[in-house]
Amino acid sequence: MTDPEEIAAIIIEPIQGEGGYVPAPKTFLVELQRVARKHGILLVVDEVQSGMGRTGKWWASDHAGIEPDILCTAKGIASGMPLGATIARASVMNWKPGAHASTFGGNPVSIAAAQATLDLLEGGLIENARRIGDYLFARMSGWREKFPIVGDVRGRGLMIGVEIVRDQKTKEKAPDLRNLILRKAFEKGLLVLGAGENTVRLAPPLVIDEDQADFAVKTLEECLKETQK
Repeated sequence: MTDPEEIAAIIIEPIQGEGGYVPAPKTFLVELQRVARKHGILLVVDEVQSGMGRTGKWWASDHAGIEPDILCTAKGIASGMPLGATIARASVMNWKPGAHASTFGGNPVSIAAAQATLDLLEGGLIENARRIGDYLFARMSGWREKFPIVGDVRGRGLMIGVEIVRDQKTKEKAPDLRNLILRKAFEKGLLVLGAGENTVRLAPPLVIDEDQADFAVKTLEECLKETQK
């Protein structure tokens, strides 16, 4: 066991990205913040994949109501242009101007893309992520009963993971079946990626509409049916 005084910070993804799109339970995040505050440990959240409106709120950590000391974001912040940002409490980030620099920081084109992205997010794309996310989860709610190889459908907003297993009771992972689904989907015109060992990730652009969501669900259902045979 480590003495709390020897721990500077706790770093966590509110929703695991490459780990398989696994959301941390709200109660876990709330308790983690309480413990960190109690011992003066900084709570750092990695929102590189889950931030910038993807989950239907600005940050995935907002769903738990926590307030991290430091928040890391990138990727969606500039809609594909290279940009990252560290956001922190004033008490933490109290550097004087010029105290910190980055060789590739401050790219004006990336900053312009980020400003346009923020306008679009505030103009309705965060709400669209929430609305279409709810729509997708509703369409996929019966997949565990319908498809024996689906172990779980999880996530928030437009950050959705479909876990592929050999057995729903044992949760034995089926990476080969997951990869087969990815290939079948590609052949049918749907581009999806894997996450973790056995999860299909759905992370569409925040501009997605219901017709496009319907196509994705219909295509994946076809792939699941063909794969489990």
